[in-house]
Amino acid sequence: MSQVGIVIVSHSHKLATAAVDLVAQMVSEETRPPVRVAAGLDETTLGTDAAAVSAAIEELSECPGILVLVDLGSAILSAQMALDFVDPDLAAKVTISPAPLVEGLFAALITESTGAPLEAVASEAANALSPKQSQLAD
Repeated sequence: MSQVGIVIVSHSHKLATAAVDLVAQMVSEETRPPVRVAAGLDETTLGTDAAAVSAAIEELSECPGILVLVDLGSAILSAQMALDFVDPDLAAKVTISPAPLVEGLFAALITESTGAPLEAVASEAANALSPKQSQLAD
């Protein structure tokens, strides 16, 4: 199995953990990839912290690839800055995704649970809005 690691970067710890809880129910524990949450400045204060993101990435350093999902603009900046804090070899294994947070997380977990590599996991996450867009276009 691939074991692509996933990092959730959100301004809200509650939002990030709720998204993980929701999506984790769709994938069995045996096939679920490792997921880390780097969200909020703490459990109750909104914000993002590049140091927390880099720590989450480092926790997944044994994974062959790491997908970072973000919620809003400064979460992207924190994720990008976090890559400056980690070893360059580790940073090279990280993809920051443009995917929507919940739908992207769902697509990433389902795809990764099949043993897919980072490129496939990232692609499916990035295209996660397509089914909703198709359904609403009808």
